[in-house]
Amino acid sequence: MKEDNCLHAALLCLGMLSYTLAMATERLNSSRSSLHGHHEKGKEGQVLHRSKRGWVWNQFFVIEEYTGPDPVLVGRLHSDIDSGDGNIKYILSGEGAGIIFVIDDKSGNIHATKTLDREERAQYTLTAQAVDRHTNRPLEPPSEFIVKVQDINDNPPEFLHENYHANVPERSNVGTSVIQVTASDADDPTYGNSAKLVYSILEGQPYFSVEAQTGIIRTALPNMDREAKEEYHVVIQAKDMGGHMGGLSGTTRVTITLTDVNDNPPKFPQSVYQMSISEAAVPGEEAGRVKAKDPDIGENGLVAYNIIDGDGMEIFEITTDYETQEGVVKLKKHLDYETKKTYSLKVEAANVHIDPKFINNGPFKDTVTVKIGVEDADEPPVFLAPSYILEVEENVGPGTTVGRVHAKDPDAKNSRIRYSIDRHTDLDRYFSISPEDGSIMAIKKLDREEIAWHNISVFAAEIHNRHQEAKVPVAIRVLDVNDNAPKFSDAYETTVCEKRQSNEPLITITAEDKDDTANGPRFIFSLPPEIIHNPNFTLRDNRDNTANVIARRTSFSRQMQDLYLLPIVISDGGSPALSSTNTLTIRVCGCDGDRISCNPEAYTLNAGLSTGALIAILACIVILLVIVVLFVTLKRQKKEPLIVFEEEDVRENIITYDDEGGGEEDTEAFDIATLQNPDGINGFIPRKDIKPEYQYMPRPGLRPAPNSVDVDDFISTRIQEADNDPTAPPYDSIQIYGYEGRGSVAGSLSSLESATTDSDLDYDYLQNWGPRFKKLADLYGSKDTFEDDS
Repeated sequence: MKEDNCLHAALLCLGMLSYTLAMATERLNSSRSSLHGHHEKGKEGQVLHRSKRGWVWNQFFVIEEYTGPDPVLVGRLHSDIDSGDGNIKYILSGEGAGIIFVIDDKSGNIHATKTLDREERAQYTLTAQAVDRHTNRPLEPPSEFIVKVQDINDNPPEFLHENYHANVPERSNVGTSVIQVTASDADDPTYGNSAKLVYSILEGQPYFSVEAQTGIIRTALPNMDREAKEEYHVVIQAKDMGGHMGGLSGTTRVTITLTDVNDNPPKFPQSVYQMSISEAAVPGEEAGRVKAKDPDIGENGLVAYNIIDGDGMEIFEITTDYETQEGVVKLKKHLDYETKKTYSLKVEAANVHIDPKFINNGPFKDTVTVKIGVEDADEPPVFLAPSYILEVEENVGPGTTVGRVHAKDPDAKNSRIRYSIDRHTDLDRYFSISPEDGSIMAIKKLDREEIAWHNISVFAAEIHNRHQEAKVPVAIRVLDVNDNAPKFSDAYETTVCEKRQSNEPLITITAEDKDDTANGPRFIFSLPPEIIHNPNFTLRDNRDNTANVIARRTSFSRQMQDLYLLPIVISDGGSPALSSTNTLTIRVCGCDGDRISCNPEAYTLNAGLSTGALIAILACIVILLVIVVLFVTLKRQKKEPLIVFEEEDVRENIITYDDEGGGEEDTEAFDIATLQNPDGINGFIPRKDIKPEYQYMPRPGLRPAPNSVDVDDFISTRIQEADNDPTAPPYDSIQIYGYEGRGSVAGSLSSLESATTDSDLDYDYLQNWGPRFKKLADLYGSKDTFEDDS
């Protein structure tokens, strides 16, 4: 408030000074005008020349931000030709004319009617002209002049940013530049000290300082430690008027962060670490972790761990977890509690990146002792060998011991062991094992030629803890004994020509032996002793496991003998040696150049019967076969129906009989009960030719006729029942009659034998018997009708 009052007072003084200057200028102009007018009169009567313009100019100034009650007098215009009689009129034009600046057209006084702001506009260009008031005729050419807005200190300094952020390494030297802040002032830098700025620090001492003229912030204390304080807040002030009292000011806030340098070595918080790990742990399993603390951050805080000494250097290893900055102690080899129970390690932690500037601060590393205890665990049994190879001769009897495996419990309690065979590796159960001592025995006869190697697995488990078990592979080799005699390697068969042309071997034979080479080759070929002097063939041993068969004779006869079977004895080189007799088939063939014929011929001398006898026997056999075939054919032959119409389905059951009976008068040849169905006693007569869909109940009052009823009445009754039965199908059912009787209108039923016989009987009356006899009427109707249908 006090500053505003001072400002108003200063503005008022400046306004009065300006007014005084304007009045003095006006008096001076008046005196000059008077002098100039007097000069013109003294020269009256002489030739007058056009006088030059007599404007009185001064550079006009107006103070900005004037807030007085009256308009501010900027200046006054006056022409030399103005005699003061009011005939001259002053006109003002240009920037702000009539709006900001107004002129008194009589006196030429110019006033500013509005408050001006130099920072908005520093000057105005105006044009003045003197004209005749009555005619508006320009008395002088127009002329320009400038009105400058005079600056006052009305704008405080402003920084480019409200907040600044800067970094500086910790432990920097005094005077290290941090950041430069810059402020600006909108006032006129060419007029007074309104825009002359001075920087100073309000907050942040004694850590930082600022240069008054440039605004550069520098460190003011040495060895500032980031680990002690990382962030500082500094307030910088910029003040105009050269920093003197009454000047305006502005401030900004600067946040300064100390960046880290590697000035701290890693340190273990304790001198000894205790760890433990089970002896059952596998390599790679973690035993524990150590951590050295380093207050530095980033790469300056990276720590690497190493084992530099101790009796566990070969058993354990240490790696660095860079996420947690911990050293991870891991197992490198298997442990054995019974062998060694504790281990000691000396672990070193060192910085990865070291700053040479601070190398004198001491070694950037630290060491610690790590003691690791081994915990006892229930371990599985351990075999004395990683694998076993056993040998046994083939053909040994069941119960023969093959060998033994042995395992022990590595634990201190030394539990008893139980052995067993993995049956998945011995599916045929050739072997068994003693559960107590691990002795393996054969329980089946072994054959090397069938299986030469048996690969089984044996388990060893603690008796009191079956889950603790070990497994070992056992390979059993079956040793060979000479138990297989040699034999031909192929089913040999050869030929010999009746008339041989050369003495070359007939065939070269080889042998094979299933036994091993020690009991197999070499082979010895020979003939049996009883035929060693065989006159036909001989054998030559080539002593290379082959032999040649040679014919002794130069000719053979197929008529005498076409096939020879030569026994050959083959012995092996085993101990004891085995031999076998093999038979070589030799055929006698006829040879004609390259053509060889070995087909057998029929010899009459060898046959017991003549050719005629053989033919007679074959003829008898053929005749017997023909008779059997005819008999079977006649037995299976079926009698065809008398009348067959392929396009019609007669659906009649024709019964063949050969007893016609004595007609209707014969009452002794049959029994009426034969015509009665026993099922019809109850009124229901089932159809035998079809399967009825439902039963038909007989009409009331219709009862089966007794045995004494006449045949004619009985048949009429049955016809009436059939005609009145809506469920009866239109099929005829032929019954068996033991006796037909005599005097029947229809005559003999033997007429059914043929539908094409030349009978004089007329069956046209069947057309009048109704639909149930339509089928018979079609079959036995008139001959003309039958032929037309055909």
